[in-house]
Amino acid sequence: MKIFLIFCSLGISAVCYGQQVKQPTDRVIADYCDGCEMMYEGIPSLEKIKSEATLSLQGEPGKLMNINGIVYKADGKTPVKNIVLYIYHTDANGIYAPAKDQVYGKRHGHLRGWAKTNDHGQFKINSIRPAAYPRENIPAHIHIFVKEPGKTLYYIDEIWFDDDPLITSELKSKAQQRGGNLLIQLKLDSKNTWKGDLAIILGKNIPNYK
Repeated sequence: MKIFLIFCSLGISAVCYGQQVKQPTDRVIADYCDGCEMMYEGIPSLEKIKSEATLSLQGEPGKLMNINGIVYKADGKTPVKNIVLYIYHTDANGIYAPAKDQVYGKRHGHLRGWAKTNDHGQFKINSIRPAAYPRENIPAHIHIFVKEPGKTLYYIDEIWFDDDPLITSELKSKAQQRGGNLLIQLKLDSKNTWKGDLAIILGKNIPNYK
């Protein structure tokens, strides 16, 4: 019921499709998407979603991180505008910790937000660098869900960082590369901020995309 109420508040008609949330005109693609419905919890109206998503507020523990991204068509060359991305990740302790007064999306913690690509397919993520889960051998990562006009929501591979000691050759070989090769390089700039670039290819290795 909560999902329907959220959509009603946005003026959007939707129905649930398994673990998906589907607008009546959406073509169903991809497969099981754990937590995909969380994208719509607290989402701003589409006209208010900007190309720059700031997930962390001033004073958030951890080192700042800025990622510049571009979303491309399946050809890997043509930028695409108006693609909505839902982004979330752990805090500096490796936890999806909700804020004290957080109402929506608590399962994904407080470091979450949305970006919509501009006319050049560009978007930006401003946050802190996430930490790996405590006492686990899973690399630190960023989750991104992709919503294209006319298609159901889908997830892409987790964004990994190439200097992470938890990334092994075996893990690299098992990566599905949904959305492309999402292992990126981060570098510290003169202000001690992590900087990186990210390219996402729409539909890359996504089931039932075509």
